[in-house]
Amino acid sequence: MNQNRPNSTPGALKLGDLDEQTLAHSARLGEVIIDEIAEHGGKIPFARYMELILHAPGLGYYSAGAHKIGAAGDFITAPEISPLFSQCVARQCQQVMADKSGMDILEVGAGSGAMAGEILRELEKLNSLPAHYYILDLSADLRERQRSHLQQAVPHLMDRVIWLDALPAAGFKGVVLANELLDAMPVHLVRFDPKQPTERYVGWNGERLIWCDGEMTSPRLAEAAAHIMNECGVDEFDGEYISEINLAAADWVSSVAAMLEEGLVLLIDYGFPRREYYMPERKTGTVMCHYRHQAHSDPLILPGLQDVTAHVDFTAVAESAVASGLEVAGYTTQAHFLLSSGLMELLAESAEQSTHEQQVMQAQAIKTLTMPHEMGELFKVIALTKAVAPGLIGFSMLDARGRL
Repeated sequence: MNQNRPNSTPGALKLGDLDEQTLAHSARLGEVIIDEIAEHGGKIPFARYMELILHAPGLGYYSAGAHKIGAAGDFITAPEISPLFSQCVARQCQQVMADKSGMDILEVGAGSGAMAGEILRELEKLNSLPAHYYILDLSADLRERQRSHLQQAVPHLMDRVIWLDALPAAGFKGVVLANELLDAMPVHLVRFDPKQPTERYVGWNGERLIWCDGEMTSPRLAEAAAHIMNECGVDEFDGEYISEINLAAADWVSSVAAMLEEGLVLLIDYGFPRREYYMPERKTGTVMCHYRHQAHSDPLILPGLQDVTAHVDFTAVAESAVASGLEVAGYTTQAHFLLSSGLMELLAESAEQSTHEQQVMQAQAIKTLTMPHEMGELFKVIALTKAVAPGLIGFSMLDARGRL
C-alpha cells in the first residue's frame, strides 16, 4: 500500500486527537480495500466498499472496538435521547402481544442496549413481558455493551435476553424491531442517466481512493434503476443525477417475512417515499458520514473510523414486504408515531417523579424527537404485519400509507 493514507479529510472536519494506533487501524483497512480493488481490475462497486468500511472483520466501523453511539461516540440515536421513545415502542409491542402467550421480541441492531432495557422495563409494568427478548447484532463490541447495560438496567430479566448470530428459523411469533438499521446497509450508487445508467465504483490512483463509473453489477440493479426512472419521471434525471439503490434492505425484509409466522415488523429510520427520495433537487444522493457528531458527505476518507449511511426508500421497503407476503399496516412520521403511542401521557407520568431540572431536560429531548426541524419529520415508522388485526395504535393520528 502507498504510504499516503486514504484519503485526506475535508477542511471543515475537525478530527480531534487521532493517535497513531487509530491511524494504523484505518491504514490496515485501507490496505484491504486497495488489495481488493487490485484483485478486481482497478475498481469495486461502492456497495462493496461500504460493506468493507462498515463490516470488514476486525477492521470495519461496526466490527471493530470503537465507541460509536452516544455523547462520546459519533452519533446519538433516539433511545439515548429519551427513555420515553422506547416506552412508546413498548406500548406498540404490548398491543400486538396482548392476550397471546409465547410471543417474543427480536431487536436487530440493538446499539447500546438502551431500547431493549427500557422496552423490557415498560412491558414488565404493563404485565406483557415477552417469552424471550432476542438481540441480533454481529458487532462483538456492541454485544458486550448491550450485555453490560442490560445487566445494570434489568438484571432480574436477563434470563429472557438471548443474543443471536442470525435470524431465527421460520415460525417466529412476536415483534421484530429495528431502529436505524436499514440506513446502515450497503447501497449501490447509480448515475441516473436516461441514455445509459451506470454504477459508481471506488478505485485507487496510487495516492487516494477515487470515484469511477462502470456497468451495472447485476440485471436486478439495472431493472431497479429503470423502474425508479419510469416511476419518478425520466425528465427529472440527467447525467449528473447520482443516488442510491438499497437492494440489501429489500432482501432483509424478504428474509424477515420468511421467518415471521405471526406478528409485527416495526422499522424506524430516516428516509422518504420513492417520489420524494428521487426528487430533482436531491441529485447528489443522500449518503452521509458521521464522525464525532460531525456530518459530511465524503465516504472515501477515514475508512473504518466513521459511520456511513444513506436514507431509506420506504416505497422499496413496502414493495418488498408485499411481495414477500406481509401487509403494510402503517406508515407515519416519528412524531406522529410517538404521540399516537402515548408520549404525552408518559411524559406527564415521568414529570411527577422528576425534579424541575429533569423536566426541562426531558422537554428538550421531546422537542428533538418530535419537532419537524429535528427528528420528528425526517424519521419515519413503517409497520409490516402478518396475521395481526388492523388498527395499530402508533398510526392512529396519521397513517400516510397513501404516500408510499
